This record gives sequence, C-alpha cells and structure tokens, in this order.
Amino acid sequence: MAIAKKAIVWGLFAAGGTVTAFVVPALITLFLLVATGNVPDGLQFDQFHAFASSWLGKACLFIVLFLSVWHAAHRLRVVAHDFGIRKDALIASAVYTVAAIGTVLAAFYLLTIG
Repeated sequence: MAIAKKAIVWGLFAAGGTVTAFVVPALITLFLLVATGNVPDGLQFDQFHAFASSWLGKACLFIVLFLSVWHAAHRLRVVAHDFGIRKDALIASAVYTVAAIGTVLAAFYLLTIG
C-alpha cells in the first residue's frame, strides 16, 4: 500500500488555516489597542518579552508562525492556479521555498530573543 503524502500537506494547510483564523484577528485587535495607547496590563513590553524569552513562549510563537506561513504558501499556490498560471511546479517550488525561508528566519529570530 502506498503512503499518501497529500494527507500531511493538507493537514498542515488545515491546521495553519485554523490557527491563523483564530490568532490573527486577536493579534490585530491587540495591535490596534497598543497603537491607540490602550495597552492591557498583561501586554506590557516586560511581560511579553518574558513570555517570548521562555521556551514555551518561543514554541507557541514558532508554531503559530510556522503554520501561518505554510498555509499562506499553499493558498498562494492555489490562487496562482485560479488566475490561470499553469506552471504548477515552478509556483510550488517558489512559494514553498519562501515558506521554508520564513520558517528558518522565524526560528532564528525566536532563538535570538533572550
């Protein structure tokens, strides 16, 4: 029996879409609060830096970034196909390469928080 590799890709795509759908609106709301000067007590720089410096915080942030980037890459691939660009191998390699670079950069920058 052959192993279906599409299940892994679709699983990451679905997980990324779900995480993005829940987390991004909350982040937008929080950033709007910060931009207007209404910073909630738990989101002061010191508290957020302490969270991002911990291994749990780094892991949570990495998972959100990883899933969102790969979801966006697959979504861009589908959008290119919908616009009539039929060079699927080229588009797939381009968007997934950018997603891989984004993942590596996210890991690098999260590891430098200290």
